[in-house]
Amino acid sequence: MEKETEKQRDYNLIKRVQNGDMVAFSEIVDKYKNRLMNTIVRMISSQQEAEDVVQETFLRVYQHRDSFDFRHCFSTWLYTIALNLARNELRKRKRFKFYDITDMQGHESEISVEMKLPSNISKVLENAIDSLPEKYKTAFILRDIQEQSYDEVAKVMNIPLGTVKSRVNRARALLRDKLKPRMEESNALSKGTLLPVSLL
Repeated sequence: MEKETEKQRDYNLIKRVQNGDMVAFSEIVDKYKNRLMNTIVRMISSQQEAEDVVQETFLRVYQHRDSFDFRHCFSTWLYTIALNLARNELRKRKRFKFYDITDMQGHESEISVEMKLPSNISKVLENAIDSLPEKYKTAFILRDIQEQSYDEVAKVMNIPLGTVKSRVNRARALLRDKLKPRMEESNALSKGTLLPVSLL
């Protein structure tokens, strides 16, 4: 018997959720909450607000469960909702004259928070990623940390595939420049990749 793919498993879960199965909804939450948290907390640099965004994301998934289009990946739909909510949060901050995400470089200490991130990503790398402009940071996180395909990232970000590739490459180049001195010391930077191979 062929092993059920992750995509099929998600489809089965959302079908059960559409039929009112709360156990299936809990499974979806358990499966994706940490991945979403790791992405959103990097986007908005606030643990509390990231938790609120993730909670709101799952609320909207449940509220709009019947509108899910099975022609698409469930994870793409989920990340699209979450990133839209995160962007709304960033826009709200701008209206209230909080810091702009693009002005974060050099001010990381003013907005640093404790983040739940994979233990094998160094603090140096965390800070470097946080300093990226939003459009590069989002593409990099989705592609190289969350390990989504370029096609999935393009759908989530609603931009052309070529733009995704150029943003990811640009993010890698920026990070390589920031990290090269430190990473070469620890022998963690190979010629063709930014992150340890186990993370890609």
